[in-house]
Amino acid sequence: MKELIKKGQVSVDGKVICKPEQHIDETRAKITCMGREYVYRPYVYYMMNKPAGVITATTDERERTVLDLLKEQLKVRFGEEGAGVPLRDIFPVGRLDKDTVGLLLLTNDGALAHNLLSPSKHVAKQYFVRTDMNVTNEQERNLESGVMIGQNEKTRPAQVILKGENECYITITEGKYHQIKRMFHAVGNKVIYLKRMSMGSLVLDETLAEGQIRELTPKEVTDLCSRI
Repeated sequence: MKELIKKGQVSVDGKVICKPEQHIDETRAKITCMGREYVYRPYVYYMMNKPAGVITATTDERERTVLDLLKEQLKVRFGEEGAGVPLRDIFPVGRLDKDTVGLLLLTNDGALAHNLLSPSKHVAKQYFVRTDMNVTNEQERNLESGVMIGQNEKTRPAQVILKGENECYITITEGKYHQIKRMFHAVGNKVIYLKRMSMGSLVLDETLAEGQIRELTPKEVTDLCSRI
């Protein structure tokens, strides 16, 4: 950047600057470098409709990750530079299993991620579930009361909305390892399809096909940050 500035390739508010040590207000200044305008944003937020077969991780030597998917789409949209998005700092908030699809938030906002995942916050997460066998009324009652999914490990009460004989929506306020699958296993059923629909105030955009990503709107960011 210092070399670009010394060569006169950088302007602030329409005026070329030649001194790297010049101070500016990065939240207000209009910065142009080599003909391209840049803006300062400390945090970025992306909604992904995670597809099956992609793992929720930042890097992996063998498997394709959600960050790989983000990089690919940014490259198509903005070219090799990725529009200056801080890819090294972005991470997925929470985890979805490899075969689980649906809403996944990608950001570099550590404070928001901490609040969304903190057990003390009890942030609601809704999933659409398809099971191997019919979901009975007894299973529904047990899930809503909380079930034992391990030794001395009982889930908090859940909310279940039946949508068909073997389909339902379930809302939980915690995030134990493989929790939804373990809950249905505990009541004698098996999850064969799992899709996360919402997390806190953030709801999966129905227009996003599996594998697609978009930035959150300012309202979505404000709602997500203010309701925790």
